[in-house]
Amino acid sequence: MKNGMIVAPQPEAVEAGAAVLERGGNAIDAAIACAFMQGVVDPLMSGIGGFGSMQLYMPHRGVHEIVEFYARASYSAKAEMWQDKLRGQSRDGFAFLLEGGINEFGHLAVCTPGSVKGYDYVLSRFGTMDWADVMAPAIRQAREGVLVRPHMHWFWTQDQSGSGQVNTSDKLRYSETGKKLYFRPDGSAKRPGDIIVNADMANTLERLARGGADLFYHGELAQEIAADFAEHGGLISREDLARYELSVAEPIWGSYRGHRISTSPPPASGMSMLQILHMLEAFDIGALSHGSAEHVRLLAEAMKRMTIDKDQFMGDPAYVDVPVAHLISKEHAASQADSIRRGERADVKRLERSSSRETTHVTVVDKHGNAVALTHTLGSPSGAITEGLGFIYNGTMSRFDPRPGRAGSIAPGKRRSSSAAPTIVFRGDKPFIVMGAPGGSYIAPAMAQGIMNVIDFEMSMLEAVAAPRVMGVSNSIDISNRIRRSVEAQLKADGYDVKRSAQSYPFAALHGVKIENGFATGGADPQRDGMAISVPA
Repeated sequence: MKNGMIVAPQPEAVEAGAAVLERGGNAIDAAIACAFMQGVVDPLMSGIGGFGSMQLYMPHRGVHEIVEFYARASYSAKAEMWQDKLRGQSRDGFAFLLEGGINEFGHLAVCTPGSVKGYDYVLSRFGTMDWADVMAPAIRQAREGVLVRPHMHWFWTQDQSGSGQVNTSDKLRYSETGKKLYFRPDGSAKRPGDIIVNADMANTLERLARGGADLFYHGELAQEIAADFAEHGGLISREDLARYELSVAEPIWGSYRGHRISTSPPPASGMSMLQILHMLEAFDIGALSHGSAEHVRLLAEAMKRMTIDKDQFMGDPAYVDVPVAHLISKEHAASQADSIRRGERADVKRLERSSSRETTHVTVVDKHGNAVALTHTLGSPSGAITEGLGFIYNGTMSRFDPRPGRAGSIAPGKRRSSSAAPTIVFRGDKPFIVMGAPGGSYIAPAMAQGIMNVIDFEMSMLEAVAAPRVMGVSNSIDISNRIRRSVEAQLKADGYDVKRSAQSYPFAALHGVKIENGFATGGADPQRDGMAISVPA
């Protein structure tokens, strides 16, 4: 490789990772330094109270694996515990809405976090730098303060009352720490340009740096966390923390126009991304005008068919049988493509609501050819913060189906299905695209569009991640505000329900690297506030 490359939604995090590469660290070192920093500078998107997965490719060591550190339901959770409290479901299927928001707000909403275990696992096995060393920039940033950025402010001030969900601002007021950190003295949310100093988080990270990951699951931190949950009626206990285990899986494979694609197996959503690509491989996408009515129609119909399969089958493979081989088979894709070609319209059975998506991502390649795609998240912030620890816990119980007997139902220790899809596209035997995204149920469809933008439309990575996107994960077609009004009118004339976003860059946030002739170029989705940095070999 002629250079290394790192791209992520937060400038401070990208800088931390780039500095690691410049010091001689590898892609794993850089990714974990970036991840810790993301938890500090974007604390509602990720952090040590969250979870995620990483695709790791190290050709010179013969390593190619998916490290899964997903959040798990408490071992005290029961399938029927909330079955009488269901009020609805988000329009994109991302969340289930319960009476009082008990599954998305406060201590009851939290699943056992996996991020600390995941970061430690990959760094200790595949990194070259010390645990405390890669954490140091994040600790320093927490003490110095975090600059509130436009996307951060938009996220925690948006009004979700019309969707039936708890507003993020109300979640942040749940704890005394949240009130102090994220609001001005007059009670209004801090604004772009304000500074957030989180000494409690800095202290917690310093304790982890000294004591290692075991401190979180077996030591003093575990004790403090469990005591807080017991006091506030939460589900997480010392047993849940002590029993937490990550998993390591082989990638699942698909292909698109001669390119081999490795991605995350269930309970992640790489399978869903492959389904879309396999269906649309039957059409000459590159011959269409990007963003035309026919292009949008094909995308939406493929996405709807993927969504129907996902809603029916997706779950934790340790608890349910997910027919991966069938769903990603070219035979299944051909049948679905034939249906699209005949003009048949898929029908997604779901209540019409909206939902928020709180995730982040980092993509790194280094001069040795190692590649990392790491997606980590809070799922959604629960608002719960243990006093004195400074970090927000995930709100992932909202992703479980409260109806027993379904693929996504609640079960003790179960992993909720994840929308993450960290992916590597190979041209021949070498990585060509390394990509991932935050964005909940929009991730897989956005990833498919990004890959098609590069392969079918021959876009640069920056062009590919910034191009206008559409979503078809319900019976409506959601379109970017940069899709032409004439296209919207044509689709409506054809009988489609089209919903125009007020945002120019909605629907997940792609962050990717394209490698050609040993040179890496990166693209950060303009939806967020990130960037890409190239580091010379």
